[in-house]
Amino acid sequence: MIKIGIECENLEDPKSRWGVGQVTLNLLEEYIKNPEWQKEYKLYLYFKCGIPNDEVLKNPIFTKRLSRVRSFNFFYHILMPIRAMMDRLDWMFFPAYMLPPLYLGKSVVMLTDDAYHEYKYGNLPFRYKLAYRLFTNWAAIKAKKILAISETSKKEVARLYNIDLEKIFVSYLGVNQPKFVIHNSQFGNYILYVGQMFPRRHAKETILAFKKIAQEFFDLKLVMVGQDKYNPLMINELVQIINQELGSQRVVYYNYLQKRENLNKLYAGAKALIYVSDREAFGLPPMEALSFGVPPVIADNDLGHELFEDYAFYSKSGSVDDIADAMRQAINNEQKLMSIRNDGPQFVKKYSWKKLAERFFENVKS
Repeated sequence: MIKIGIECENLEDPKSRWGVGQVTLNLLEEYIKNPEWQKEYKLYLYFKCGIPNDEVLKNPIFTKRLSRVRSFNFFYHILMPIRAMMDRLDWMFFPAYMLPPLYLGKSVVMLTDDAYHEYKYGNLPFRYKLAYRLFTNWAAIKAKKILAISETSKKEVARLYNIDLEKIFVSYLGVNQPKFVIHNSQFGNYILYVGQMFPRRHAKETILAFKKIAQEFFDLKLVMVGQDKYNPLMINELVQIINQELGSQRVVYYNYLQKRENLNKLYAGAKALIYVSDREAFGLPPMEALSFGVPPVIADNDLGHELFEDYAFYSKSGSVDDIADAMRQAINNEQKLMSIRNDGPQFVKKYSWKKLAERFFENVKS
């Protein structure tokens, strides 16, 4: 039996589950659905402070290791790798982009070009930039295999980190197909922004673009969900200013939604999802919106066309004017909107967590 360890600290903070945590949790859920995998692979899960109360994590099929420490660095770089090597694993999976130097066994690391650009050019605090610089590059050198989540990202990761393409395998992220969801009607007509608000995702420009079209669509609102990652913080203040200028609460901002079903209700009722990002490895929110038949507005780049083809509206530059024009199209282009509403949910089905799990387990057989 092949013994595989998985770093699960990313599941302990609910706010991390919109990104890396999605990969970890869905990989585990797919594993427990497949008796054949359970015969072939034994999974060891490594937690820092506590084991979350998810049903999937209660399953006794997993071997769970709990360090009970508060320090991320002490857990990630010392306790976890030592414990994993004591468990004599065949493979260890690090989904959070970094490989601790103390771990000497065979490893799979999920790596994205986002991590490179964040430490090189982003607004993260210095300690996070330093960690990404040191340990993503270490992963590029020492990991046995690299998981990329799109073909575009694979090429960029190989170029930026100087990795042989043969070392990288691609497995697209999945989208959980929504069951029947009653949308959140408290906002009336609205367009939606979901995701952490880095400058590269043009949250500021999205707000200013909405201001440009607000007089054309007098009953339309902009609902935004995500942590402000600008330095200094600016989203909350900008929302207040724009609402004051527009004379009512036309922009609604949530830093975080506790329950996934609340986000699904917002997806279900949105006229469009705005996610214009200069750089992503995949980007789940626009794909999740499309699973509801909601048109995504995304950046006009290689990744966008790779993933969405004709099932999106494209902003050419991420400027205020271009985002505003794409918003108008996403509201007014009835022919394309009908195609997206009717065929978009079916198109999204090719991105499944089951396929991600299949690719992952295929690559840890050797």
